[in-house]
Amino acid sequence: MTSPDAVTQIVRPATDTGALSTFTSTIRLRLRVPAKLRNLELVLLAFALAIVGASIALVELGALGSVQGPVLALGAGLGVITLIIHVALRFAAPQADPFLLPISTMLNGLGIAEIYRLDISKNLSGWGAAGVRQIAWTAMAMLLALAVLLLIRNHRVLQRYSYIAMFVGIVLLLLPMLPGIGQNINGAQLWIHVGSFSFQPGELAKIALAVFFAGYLVTARDSLSLVGRKFLGMRFPRVRDLGPILVIWLAAMVVLVFQHDLGMALLFFGLFLVMIYVATGRLSWVILGLALFIGGVLVASRLLGYVQARFESWLDAFNPKVYDAVGGSYQIVQGIFGFAHGGLIGTGWGRGSPGIVPLAESDYIIASLGEELGLAGLFAILALYLLFVSRGFRIGFVGQDDFGRLLGVGLSFVIALQVFIVLGGVTRVIPLTGLTTPFLAAGGSSLVANWIIVALLLRLSDSVRTQPQLVVE
Repeated sequence: MTSPDAVTQIVRPATDTGALSTFTSTIRLRLRVPAKLRNLELVLLAFALAIVGASIALVELGALGSVQGPVLALGAGLGVITLIIHVALRFAAPQADPFLLPISTMLNGLGIAEIYRLDISKNLSGWGAAGVRQIAWTAMAMLLALAVLLLIRNHRVLQRYSYIAMFVGIVLLLLPMLPGIGQNINGAQLWIHVGSFSFQPGELAKIALAVFFAGYLVTARDSLSLVGRKFLGMRFPRVRDLGPILVIWLAAMVVLVFQHDLGMALLFFGLFLVMIYVATGRLSWVILGLALFIGGVLVASRLLGYVQARFESWLDAFNPKVYDAVGGSYQIVQGIFGFAHGGLIGTGWGRGSPGIVPLAESDYIIASLGEELGLAGLFAILALYLLFVSRGFRIGFVGQDDFGRLLGVGLSFVIALQVFIVLGGVTRVIPLTGLTTPFLAAGGSSLVANWIIVALLLRLSDSVRTQPQLVVE
């Protein structure tokens, strides 16, 4: 009788009669039954949807004194889409990781609840409310993620289009700089605007560049990792091998100088550094990359007023001159006061005053959640991010092919670095950059990109689990 949890195949090769001794190898081929994974995912999804529904209801009770119907009904519609994705996974990716979808759903839902709470404080309703738009963007992002799952049945297909992904990533980065469609918002040239439709193409560029970096490093890692001279115990690359890192550094500086986006420049360059370290195992690449980026930012802080203002707001936030200046530290200080007001357990959903912080629904949604959920709630949210990233790294590290490993690590690190940059800016660990918190913050561009990342990680995890694991005894 075979176990219901595994199918075991015993293979005993024929022995050579002329040999002095015989060798018997037992190869166990385990094929995990996917039902348990999907059932676990369904239980976690039910828990996540219950938490999200309760959060929206508590927001209405705390801010309005009664539970209203429309937003809960819209949230229920998102729950239906989530369950459709779950059903699709049972057929299209039965071995996919069971934690990614529930975590993404919970983070996204908590963000919707807080954005809706901010709408209530501003007396906004209907399509003019950021919460309603966030629900609409979430539905679109989830459907696009479902399409990615159904269309990409094997992640190795993406490796064939590595250089096309490079071209697409560069075009997406340059689009906001084109006259006519490029749009400057809050001093940053990051958006394209066509009619009533606006989008931040850099969010999709990070996915395209992750695919390109993974494909490129698979083919070039030998020359990047094996050749060079040792200095202080580390092997540094030759000058002629520095081309890739210089090109990526130059692209990051272009984003910083012309688009006034320190956060996106750090995100792109950090992504490349981590992927080249994973591909080569050489710490010298990271040291060189950090030296280049820090040097470039320090020079920019002297020459560019935008970067200089960011540093002044970071280093001297409570100086009255900096606090009152246009584009000064008012937002940073108000966010810190919001954290202090929340304390350990928070004021409760709908009971705080997060609306007094500028851009509380986007750049500063972490501060808004920190005020109403407190330090305990914020730690719970960070634990969800930590679990998401750890599952992504696990998917990458146990992969059987180099491209899948690099892509899994790269996509997971994008989420991790973005959370660090946002949280570090809000808490004054690093200068404020203006990036959005993945899944939580208002913004359709970020939601679409992050849900596509979820879909790709689900596809990668399914490929990893379905590959036979051979154990020779």
